[in-house]
Amino acid sequence: MRHSKKSAGFEKHWRWLQPLLFSLPAEFAHGLGMRSLQMLGALRPMANHLRKKNRPCRPQLSMRLFGVDFPNPLGVAAGLDKNAIAIPGLSALGFGFVEVGTLTPKPQAGNPKPRLFRLVEHGAIINRMGFNNRGAQRAASTLEKLKHRPLPIGINLGKNKWTELENAAEDYVSAAQTLAPFADYLAINLSSPNTPGLRSLQSPKALEALLLQLKKLQCTKPLLVKLAPDLHEEELQKISEVALSCAIDGIIATNTTLQRNIAHALASQSGGLSGKPLCALSTQCIRQIYKATQGRIPIIGVGGVFSAEDAYEKIKAGASLIQLYSGLIYGGPGIARHILDGLEACLLRDKVELLSEVVGQQS
Repeated sequence: MRHSKKSAGFEKHWRWLQPLLFSLPAEFAHGLGMRSLQMLGALRPMANHLRKKNRPCRPQLSMRLFGVDFPNPLGVAAGLDKNAIAIPGLSALGFGFVEVGTLTPKPQAGNPKPRLFRLVEHGAIINRMGFNNRGAQRAASTLEKLKHRPLPIGINLGKNKWTELENAAEDYVSAAQTLAPFADYLAINLSSPNTPGLRSLQSPKALEALLLQLKKLQCTKPLLVKLAPDLHEEELQKISEVALSCAIDGIIATNTTLQRNIAHALASQSGGLSGKPLCALSTQCIRQIYKATQGRIPIIGVGGVFSAEDAYEKIKAGASLIQLYSGLIYGGPGIARHILDGLEACLLRDKVELLSEVVGQQS
């Protein structure tokens, strides 16, 4: 598998920078990283130069889904850029799209600290952040000031912690109304394990009621639903039926897991587990959803993507786009270029012209 000089340069610097960052508390290091990306994005000539280097034209990897053109299939998952402050900086790393949030109608502080933990030996992260964000209106103001949109932007929506479940639809509708003008797609987050009761909204009856409320908005932006990896195949089948009947534009599979199939001193920490231990589970969910929907609803695959082969496996299972979060934390700023180079190599190896031809090949 070939490596570009730019990717190799990123990897060289990351080898000495990662131990320094990992010596710091996880959430503090995350804040440093986000501020660095925000600063990079503010240096527009440099950001544009890096974007051209790290995101060259790759027509064989491009995707067009729900009316949106994606220059490549690799995106940043929600949870990294919660307040939409680092979009140009993330674009400069080579990603094809960014999903910001989760954003709630009103600002909220999230859960008490510490709430973010690295399980380095397993390439994993546990978080119980609790939708900490500055609120939909503040994010809308930030996005409105974004003069240059260098890539498609998804906006992930959630409900405020204090909103009763029976009133959750009001929160999603409110956030959607505020943020839709700035989104290429909206993602309805029903699957975070860190907001009490939230996952119950994935039940077919609750999901249908919520989606019908959102449809009344007559929003012209694509509407996607983000699901948990801890659902059984029968549950995924029923959810898929609701998604088809409500004409949902896409499904994001998956969020973090409550399962702990690892031995680690921090494994008992409450919250959602992401990273390498999630990879196979999320790929299985993608395969089941693709089968249940007969490939009629595009899937964004996320969970444990650290390499081109991880991404390729999810695409063959039925994902049209891929997202990562933990992979960026562990792999560093060169990971997008590394994975995209690898996907090109996969197509060359398999004698396939377009990545879209591989979607669902092994579902």
